[in-house]
Amino acid sequence: MLKRGHKHTLCESDTSSEDEDSSSSSARRPNKQSRLSIDLKSKDLSDNEDGGGGWDVINAKEQTDETGGVANTNTNYSVFAQRMMKNMGYEEGKGLGKYGQGLVDPVEASRQRGRRGLGLRLEGLEASTNLNWDGKQEHVEVEEEISWLPHCTNAPPDYDTLLSWSRDDKKKLDISDETNFCDPKILEGILNAKSIFDQLDGRELQRARSRSNPFETLGKLFFQNRAALKMANMDCVFDFMFTRPKNEAGETLIGPEDLLYFADVCAAPGGFSEYVLWRRKTDSGGFCDAKGFGFTLRENDFKLHDFFAAPAEFFEPHYGINGQEGDGDVFKPSNITNFVKFVRTTTKGKGVHFMMADGGFSVEGQENIQEILSKQLYLCQCIVALGIVRTDGHFVCKLFDVFTTFSVGLVYLMYRCFKYVCLHKPNTSRPANSERYIICKWKRDDVDNVYRYLFEMNERLIGLSSSMDVTELVPLEHLRAEKEFFDYICTSNDELGFRQMVSLRKIQIFCQDTQMIETRQSDLRIKSLELWQLPDRTRIAPQRSEAKVKFVELIDGENCEYMSRAPEDLTVANLLEKLRSAYDFRCVLLASTRDGRKDRAFYLGLGGRNVFRWEGRGYSSWMRVDTRLELPPDTLVYAEIVTEHRGEHKAQRKLTTLHFIDGLILNGKDIRNLHIVERHTYLKKFALALNKTSRPDLAPIRCKQLYKLETLEEFLSPQRLHHRLMKGSPVPKRVFTEVEGDTDRDTFYTVPTGLLLLKATKEPWMMAFSKSQNRKYWYNTLTRQSTFECQQDVIAPFKSSYSGGVVWWWDSGVQVLDSDEPTKGKLNRNDIISHLAAHR
Repeated sequence: MLKRGHKHTLCESDTSSEDEDSSSSSARRPNKQSRLSIDLKSKDLSDNEDGGGGWDVINAKEQTDETGGVANTNTNYSVFAQRMMKNMGYEEGKGLGKYGQGLVDPVEASRQRGRRGLGLRLEGLEASTNLNWDGKQEHVEVEEEISWLPHCTNAPPDYDTLLSWSRDDKKKLDISDETNFCDPKILEGILNAKSIFDQLDGRELQRARSRSNPFETLGKLFFQNRAALKMANMDCVFDFMFTRPKNEAGETLIGPEDLLYFADVCAAPGGFSEYVLWRRKTDSGGFCDAKGFGFTLRENDFKLHDFFAAPAEFFEPHYGINGQEGDGDVFKPSNITNFVKFVRTTTKGKGVHFMMADGGFSVEGQENIQEILSKQLYLCQCIVALGIVRTDGHFVCKLFDVFTTFSVGLVYLMYRCFKYVCLHKPNTSRPANSERYIICKWKRDDVDNVYRYLFEMNERLIGLSSSMDVTELVPLEHLRAEKEFFDYICTSNDELGFRQMVSLRKIQIFCQDTQMIETRQSDLRIKSLELWQLPDRTRIAPQRSEAKVKFVELIDGENCEYMSRAPEDLTVANLLEKLRSAYDFRCVLLASTRDGRKDRAFYLGLGGRNVFRWEGRGYSSWMRVDTRLELPPDTLVYAEIVTEHRGEHKAQRKLTTLHFIDGLILNGKDIRNLHIVERHTYLKKFALALNKTSRPDLAPIRCKQLYKLETLEEFLSPQRLHHRLMKGSPVPKRVFTEVEGDTDRDTFYTVPTGLLLLKATKEPWMMAFSKSQNRKYWYNTLTRQSTFECQQDVIAPFKSSYSGGVVWWWDSGVQVLDSDEPTKGKLNRNDIISHLAAHR
């Protein structure tokens, strides 16, 4: 909320959602011609053949009664009142008094507004109740039209050409003559329209804006701010190209085992990201298969605690230098370089599927040159996009005015780096401000030269003296020569500029007449939410529950007694009974000891660092985990705390991690009844989305590798499982390579303690191999029925997998590697391999 008395205009982006009602009015000058009634008839601005096209001159005139005088109003008074006046000597058309010097007209009602000085009149904003507004002057459509720039077939310019294009000149802080890309009358009209509100109280302006904007009641819905609705609006208008990305062939860019990677730059507190995570969670049946990277000023940080609609644990803020050590200033080249490197490393060199940028800052007192003041912000956001968006990825960025050669040149370079580009103002962007968005679709793969050039231009902006500036990224002559591009920019500026003038005039009238309302708001809200596929519900803070209460809620009546029993030990004695078929089991390596129930247990996530461990001793035995972990709410997994190692000898370092063994509920997504392979597919994506490499204070989260028991010899090979000297141990220990790195320093090892076998086939079914068909099939040991189809009743749910699981412990003397010496009486590697071979 802006403070009363502060200078305020509508040229800047405003994400506040005030909707107070105005209640008072002030004096006005009757029949005063509005400064916003700009004559545009002298120049043809039509955009269709008949010259109409919605470019009618704004002509909302005041309707006043010019027939004043008491004679016309005597019928409004009672007979008693008229008789009293006559007894006092009243004559029609004359005032009272000996010489008729009294007032003739009725005393006008006070038009004093708020605490404004008594008698103060603001030119163009005088209070009135006799104003009309013609809604046909506005462009109001729920289904928005988009206009793409024609596809550019030329490759991005080479680096030498780009360097020859830049131009330095004296810094300019005036935009009134920037008419190369718009009609001069449009620019003049916008600047004049904005100046009307310079002396208006901010509270009055916000009230008028809220009443006049047809889409104002959309508000923020169930998200933390209005920015989320803007992203939802644009996502729908552009056929969900952001949250459901596809390539030019119409094929999805998100594979079954992939995450949707996105970046949110200069966009705190995070409304854009909250929407994206909510949409992916909704589209994916309750499972959020997305990971976001944030880059913003640390002092204006993301408000992750306000992510009520989506899990904030899937979002990783980064601030530039070493992730947490930077300040998040996007202007600093070192911050850009570090963030780009971090994103590309995390996404395995591919980059994000799309990037959003919504940067802005206060320009109070300099609203008319907001574009000039924001030029470096425009530039740096585009630099980051070219650095982190993958090939065929997308980019959306907020702009304000696009009148200067610098801004248009930047749009042109994006036009050369992406296959399609559009300038669009969504319905959720308030119509009276100059905000618009550039939408870039399908990034090309040869944009390195442009990235390098823009990066150098940012360094030049930083290095120039205060009186100098980079005024051109692309020469004006070249922009004019690109006729299709030039015409598109001019048309866009003229159309958006005229709409802004209309909206500013409307706000002016609503400021003058505080009783005027926009009657279409309710209907437009309903239609918009339906089109954007958003439920009409209010924002509600999630309820907090105790661990034991949440656990009972999540298991939803299932008898959890089986969870209190640990899997049986696999021994020589029960080998034949437990392993009837090699095809019935999947395996994971354990790193916790036989009695390590405190490490290997069920973990419950309530959101953030509220993580609890259950060792299977009654519902109330949930203990808060000491290890620094973050799990989203409504999460229940079977996992173990594992110490990973990297390096060797004295240079060896330890790292505490959490390894998922199996899953039940993932952020509300129930996966208990899925096949164990499918459960692990979810777990892998879950761990990938939760892992935050820029947060050394948090324990990394991984999903254990799932192996087929029939391939025992392969995964117990020396390539992954071998001996290594460990710090503090004179004897080499058996280690397993958990994470392959480019160097030994980046490679992580665990010291395995056993092999956990989890049932994949549900009793009484078993899996076998048909030699005649050369394929696997399922066989029911009770009915003797067989099938080649994987039906639901042959799939072991989590309960069956866990209850039917066994552990082959690698105690001292147990042969694990082929090179190890077997010990008689212990279950050795050769025993299991021989048994499996005999029962295939």
